[in-house]
Amino acid sequence: MNGIIVVDKPKSFTSFDVIAILRKALNQRKIGHMGTLDPMATGVLPILLGDSAKFQIYSNNHDKTYIADLKFGITTDTLDITGNILSETKSSVNREELQKVLKTFIGEIFQVPPMFSAIKIKGQDRKSVV
Repeated sequence: MNGIIVVDKPKSFTSFDVIAILRKALNQRKIGHMGTLDPMATGVLPILLGDSAKFQIYSNNHDKTYIADLKFGITTDTLDITGNILSETKSSVNREELQKVLKTFIGEIFQVPPMFSAIKIKGQDRKSVV
């Protein structure tokens, strides 16, 4: 079977989980995806079947858009919501303060990625240093 299936990936599934389920359900040996989503992320995950898998190389050069839910005032041991809470403080942020901070994330920045992150530098996998 050749083609593309667009999956709305549910929370707590990895991209590989989706591949494994579809591989078994479709009895499909050659199968891949066009972008890794962390287990806690939900959203569009294009699945490539058969000869369509060769189009995966074109997926890295496109802009992506993310929508995030935020919880202010907590620190975790994994730097994301999945970790154990190390500290919690009451926090209130108004719209203007938030917009000012968000502007600092535009452009090239240095970021310490969460433990779940798959890091690639120039196409090579790198381990997260936290």
